[in-house]
Amino acid sequence: MTATLAKADVVPAASPKRGRRVAGWLPVVPLLVVVAIAFGIPALAMLNGAFTVKDQTTGATSYTTANLTDSLQGAYFTALVGSVKLSAVSAGIATVLGLPLAQAVVTSRFRALREAVLTASGVLANFGGVPLAFAFVATLGNAGVLTRHFGLTDKGWNLYSFCGLVIVYLYFLIPLMVLTITPALDGLRSQWREAAQNNGATSAQYWRHVALPVLAPSLLGGFVLLFGSAFAAYATAAAMVGSAVPLVTLQIADAISGNVLVGQENVALALSLDMVLIAGVVMAVYLPLQRRSARWLA
Repeated sequence: MTATLAKADVVPAASPKRGRRVAGWLPVVPLLVVVAIAFGIPALAMLNGAFTVKDQTTGATSYTTANLTDSLQGAYFTALVGSVKLSAVSAGIATVLGLPLAQAVVTSRFRALREAVLTASGVLANFGGVPLAFAFVATLGNAGVLTRHFGLTDKGWNLYSFCGLVIVYLYFLIPLMVLTITPALDGLRSQWREAAQNNGATSAQYWRHVALPVLAPSLLGGFVLLFGSAFAAYATAAAMVGSAVPLVTLQIADAISGNVLVGQENVALALSLDMVLIAGVVMAVYLPLQRRSARWLA
């Protein structure tokens, strides 16, 4: 009888906790449904198509790795390497240029300047696609305003090249780097600089031995974020250079539309899978760096 009463006392106490846990998951259900529909179904379709080959004669389909093999050969592999190279170069330059710009904003005594720069960076970081390509073509293209005014064509300037595309990408990558690294710069404590100065360290020595080691995870994380942003960009390059610069996103579009070869849609899905795998590696590097940076600057 006593044991039965004890069990009866325990069950009502556990039920409210279980009910709260269930109620806590309810608001997340719509998000999970949206993610499953918007990302899960396309991902499954991409995986299925990347490993599927259709016989042009009989129409029969079979599963194979031929599409992935083709995506890592010839022009497709050249485009994949070109995208990685373009993303790495543009992200590296944007990281180097964005850090001092963000530091100047953080150390500025004018609050209006800081807010203006951060607001402009938020706008410019999301400015891309055809409008950005048109702006650069009208300014630095073969018949652009600055090109004709300074005679850049005679000096070997060509906007529709790898270097030209890097400059265009920097237009939105540098503001993105400013937004990314500013919170980390805010986390640098003034006591660290004062302690370094009290021990006879110069400003360069402070940055070399104190600030940069602390900021290293954030800088690497920002570089990885910029790399992913440049790697996934499509509209700007498509509108400006077309096929002049081999990029994997442009190859995917050509394969889907059949501009080069007909029936290469599944190869395009295999190229998309390659991009997803590279993006996964990038995120696998980015997340631990962010956690380490947050721990240092907390």
